[in-house]
Amino acid sequence: MSTASDWEIPAHAQPKQQDWSFDLDRTLSAVLTLRAAIPADAFTAGTLGTERGGNAVVIRADGLVLTIGYLITEAESIWLNTNDGRAVPGHVLAYDQETGFGLVQALGKLDIPPLPLGRSARVRVGDRAIVAGGGGRQHAVTVRIAAKQEFAGYWEYLLDEAIFTSPAHPNWGGAALIVSDGSLAGIGSLHLQQAREHGPPEHLNMIVPIDLLPPILEDLTKIGRPSHPPRPWLGLYATEVEDKVVVAGLSNTGPAKRAGLKMGDILLAVGGNEIKDLASLYRGIWRSGAAGAKVQMLVYRDGRTIDLDVKSADRSSFLKSPSLH
Repeated sequence: MSTASDWEIPAHAQPKQQDWSFDLDRTLSAVLTLRAAIPADAFTAGTLGTERGGNAVVIRADGLVLTIGYLITEAESIWLNTNDGRAVPGHVLAYDQETGFGLVQALGKLDIPPLPLGRSARVRVGDRAIVAGGGGRQHAVTVRIAAKQEFAGYWEYLLDEAIFTSPAHPNWGGAALIVSDGSLAGIGSLHLQQAREHGPPEHLNMIVPIDLLPPILEDLTKIGRPSHPPRPWLGLYATEVEDKVVVAGLSNTGPAKRAGLKMGDILLAVGGNEIKDLASLYRGIWRSGAAGAKVQMLVYRDGRTIDLDVKSADRSSFLKSPSLH
């Protein structure tokens, strides 16, 4: 198992010790690289692949490691690589569909000081920060906070206030957002492009804010998921086209396809409320009750409107569960 790859962030974009009040190298040592192997018959194998790589952050002295959940969902083996070249096996504790976080327990001794959890609510647009992958300064980028705003993903995912940073880190998955006091303010999730009025689009990282973790951390470590009832899931992929929300894809075995939704359907209403964008679609679905609830949808297809009742499901029931130790 190799350590960090040969690529490096250009020297001018790397963080410099003189710009930060904390011990930069000690702080960055808490960011590891992560490799996960997923069975070929896993539910997510077709969309996310069977070999996944990214980053993870040591958040507790006993070897508890935080990453982004899509890297470890349904993983059968995990390897963590430290900045000093050690490879340590890990096992999946949890992946939370609502926040996007994933937790791994190192199975060997890491001997790495954990990164303290900060407060993402205190992060302000314009603040300077670091987005760091495993591998030390050569894999870290000095960034600014470009925005804090709602984010809706096509896979039935919604954050009320995500953090966006620029310039984008090229290996963003599971990367650490480190703020001025040396604490962890978020975990890297996506690479996005934002159009600008003049010039080329701006490349951004979407960061899941760390404040979403403490309310569910104990549940995740003990039972592998939040203790509240799971949200209803339909298994549809939607996109916004002008002022319409359109079905762009369907899970082959998901509730939406079984109920008769089709690609190209325009989603007009859910539970009697108009769908204006992805966020209103998801909030409408989740207002229907817990997983298993019937979701009433109004759909436009081929010049006519259709009423459909979709019996929702618990997304995690389709996934291979992590084995808890």
